[in-house]
Amino acid sequence: MKCVLILYLSRDGHTARIARALCGSIAAAGGRAEMMDLVEAEREGVDWARYDLRVLGAPVLYGTYDKRLFDFVAKHKAELDARPNAFFNVSVVARIPAKATVEGNRYMQKFLQLSPWQPRDLKVIAGKVNYPVWAWYERLMIQLIMKYTDGPTDPSTVIDYTDWDDVAAYGRHLLTLA
Repeated sequence: MKCVLILYLSRDGHTARIARALCGSIAAAGGRAEMMDLVEAEREGVDWARYDLRVLGAPVLYGTYDKRLFDFVAKHKAELDARPNAFFNVSVVARIPAKATVEGNRYMQKFLQLSPWQPRDLKVIAGKVNYPVWAWYERLMIQLIMKYTDGPTDPSTVIDYTDWDDVAAYGRHLLTLA
C-alpha cells in the first residue's frame, strides 16, 4: 500500500481541512495518507523513509506565502526531492477560473520563482473568505483585494470557494504519483 505524507501550513484551518480531505480521498482510493503541520514537522522531525509521496500545501495570504514555507523547503529540499512530490497552494483569487490554473495563478508562479524546490506536480485550490474570524486589519486588507478583484467585501461574508469534488479527485491523482 502506497503511503502519502501531506505537510501543510494553515492559518485559519482551511488548508488543514483540505489536507484532511486529501487524506480521506487517498484512503478511499486504497492508499494510506498522513498529514502533519509544518510547525510540528519542524519540531518533531519527519521519518521521510516511510512515505512514497511527499506533498506540501500552503495558503497564500495577502499575496504572499508564510516565510516558514520557504525555510522548510530550503532545509528539506533533498528529502522532498528524494521521492515523488507535489505542491498545492490555496488562495481566494483561485475562485476565478483563469487564476485557478498553475499557469494562470501568479502566486504559484511566484512560488516557483522563489523556491529552491521545484515540485514535480502542482495544484491550485480555491480558498475561503471568512471575514468574521479575521482581525480588523486583515479584514481590511482582504476587502481591498476583493474590491480590486470584484469579490465580496461585506464584513459578515463567509464563502467557501473550494471545489471539494476537485480536491477529492486531486487526492486520487496524488496516489497515482506514488
